[in-house]
Amino acid sequence: METIIIDGHSLGIKETVLVARFGARVEIDPEALERVARSREVVDRCVADGRVSYGITTGFGKFSDVLISPDENFLLQHNLIVSHACGVGDPLPEEVVRAMALLRANALAVGYSGIRVETLLSLVNLLNAGIVPVVPEKGSLGASGDLAPLAHLVLVLIGEGEAFYRGTRMPGGAALKAAGLAPVVLAAKEGLALINGTQAMTSIAAIAVFDAWKLLRTEDVACALSFQALQGIVDALDPRVHALRGQEGQEVAAERLRALLEDSGFTTRQGQLRVQDAYALRCAPQVHGASRDALNYVTGIVERELNAVTDNPLIFPAGDEDFEDEPEEGTANPEGIGEDDIISGGNFHGQPIALAMDFLAIAMSELASIAERRIERLVNPSLSNGLPAFLTRQGGLNSGFMIAQYVAAALVSENKILAHPASVDSIPSSANQEDHVSMGTIAARKARSILGNLRSVVAIELLAACQAVELRAELMDIDIAESLSPATKAAWRSVRSAVPGLGPDRVMYQDIQAVEDIVAEGTALKAVEDVIGEEEDEFAWEEEIDDDDFTDGDPDDTDGDEDEDGEDEDAEDDEAPDGEADADYEDDTQSEGEEENK
Repeated sequence: METIIIDGHSLGIKETVLVARFGARVEIDPEALERVARSREVVDRCVADGRVSYGITTGFGKFSDVLISPDENFLLQHNLIVSHACGVGDPLPEEVVRAMALLRANALAVGYSGIRVETLLSLVNLLNAGIVPVVPEKGSLGASGDLAPLAHLVLVLIGEGEAFYRGTRMPGGAALKAAGLAPVVLAAKEGLALINGTQAMTSIAAIAVFDAWKLLRTEDVACALSFQALQGIVDALDPRVHALRGQEGQEVAAERLRALLEDSGFTTRQGQLRVQDAYALRCAPQVHGASRDALNYVTGIVERELNAVTDNPLIFPAGDEDFEDEPEEGTANPEGIGEDDIISGGNFHGQPIALAMDFLAIAMSELASIAERRIERLVNPSLSNGLPAFLTRQGGLNSGFMIAQYVAAALVSENKILAHPASVDSIPSSANQEDHVSMGTIAARKARSILGNLRSVVAIELLAACQAVELRAELMDIDIAESLSPATKAAWRSVRSAVPGLGPDRVMYQDIQAVEDIVAEGTALKAVEDVIGEEEDEFAWEEEIDDDDFTDGDPDDTDGDEDEDGEDEDAEDDEAPDGEADADYEDDTQSEGEEENK
C-alpha cells in the first residue's frame, strides 16, 4: 500500500483522494517535524514567561481579554474542544472526515502553529488506524475556520465523542482503545491549533474537484453520443470558429468533441439535413468550455488551500529562514521580528473556498442543465429528427424514457436552488467579534450535492443516448458498431456491458444506478480515453490510481474493495470504422495534447 509523505508544502488533490477515499497511509517528513518542534518551543517560552498572547495565555473570541493561568491551560484546551463540538445533522462522509484529518495534519506540518510533535503524530496515527470520527455535517459558519466540525474530529483524539471503527459506530475512547491508541491530553495552544482552520470545507472541496473533472470529461462523452443520435452538424466544431473567440476552455471542449466524433457515420454537415442545430448541440463547446475554465480556476484555489496555514495565532520563531529577519519599514507589527513572534491574523476566514465552491456549484449546474436539454431532444419526437417518441419501439404500451427525462429535469431544477451562492450571506457571531463570515462549508456541501445530481443526469444522458443511437442505426439501416465513432463506441460498449438496451418497459432506477456506478468509477471514460488518449494535463488523476493498491477507508483491509471491472472490455476489439458522413471534413487539429489546460 502506497504511503503519502506530507510536509506542509506539496500535498495535492490526487494525494488527498488517495488517503481519503482509497486508504493510503500517511507519514510526516522529518524536516517538517523539526519545524513543528521549533514553533512549539516558542509556545513553551511564551507560557513560561507569562507573555500575554491570544489563544495561548488568554481565552478565545470575545474572551480574548481574559488571562488564563498556566495551571488552568490544560483545562482551557479541553474546554475549547468540548464546548465547540456543537455540530448537528447527519455525519459527513467518511472520506471527507479522513481528508479533514489529513489536511489538518498537513497544515500543522508547515510549522507555524505551535503544536507538539507528539500531538501531531497522534493525529496521523488516528488516521492510519482507520478511526473515523463522527463529524456532523452542519454547524460551521466558515468564520474562524471550521470550528464545530474540527472540534468533533479532535473529540476522538482526546478520547471523547464518537467514531466509526471497522464498520461500527462507537464511543471515541473505545475506538482508540480498540486500535491500541491512547487519548491525547492537549497542552497550551493545541486546542486552537487543531480546530482553527478551513479543513472541513477544503476537504469537501478537494474531493469535489477531483470528481468534477471526471464528470466534466464523461459529460463530453455523453454529449458526443447524443450528437450522433441527433445527427448533429460537425461544422459548428470547426477549430477556426473557436479560435476566433479565444476562450481556452471552449477551444479544448471543441477539440475534445472533434476527437470523440472522429470517423462517425452518424454526424452530418451543414446543409446536408438542416442548416444548423439547436444550442444544446451547437453551443456545447461554449457551455462545456466555460465550466471547464471555471473548474480550472477552482482547482487552483483548492490546491493552494491544501498547503495553507489557516489557524490563529501564528508562531514565527526567531531566525525563521522562510521570512526576512528585519521588517519592512512601516509594517504593522515591527517589534519582535528577529525574535520569537506570535501574530494574531485571519487566515482561518474561508472566503477563498466559499467563492470557489459557489463558482463550482454554478459551473456544474450548467453542465447538468445543457445535458437535460439534450435528453429532452432525444425523447421528444418533435425535436429528435425522426426518433420514436420517448425512445421506445412500442409507444403507448410502453413509456420508454418518458420519466427518466422527468428525473433529469427534477435534478436540474434542484440544482438551480442549490446553486444560489452561500458566500453572499454573512451572520455576525461571537458577540460581533466575528462580524463577517464566509459560509464556506455550506457552499462546499451544496457543491457536493450538485455533483451528485450531475452524476445522475450524466448517467441518464448516457442511457438515453445509447438507446437513441441504436434506434437511429435501425432507421438508417446501418450497423451501429461500424458507424459509431471509435471513441464513443468504447463508451457505448461500456454502458451496454452493464445495462442492455430497452425493449419493453422495465424498472429503470436500477439501470440508472448501474450507469452512475460506471460514471463514478470512470469505466466508460477510461474506455474512451484508451482510444483518443488521456488529456495531457495535470487533472487526469483518476487514470493514475490503481484501486488494487489501496484500501477502501479501512487501512487494515489491504485487499481493498474497489476494482476496475470492465474498464477495457471490448475497447479495442474492432478496427476503427470508416466514417462517411463527415468524410469531407478535413481537420488537422486532432493530435493529442495540442491544447493544454493550465
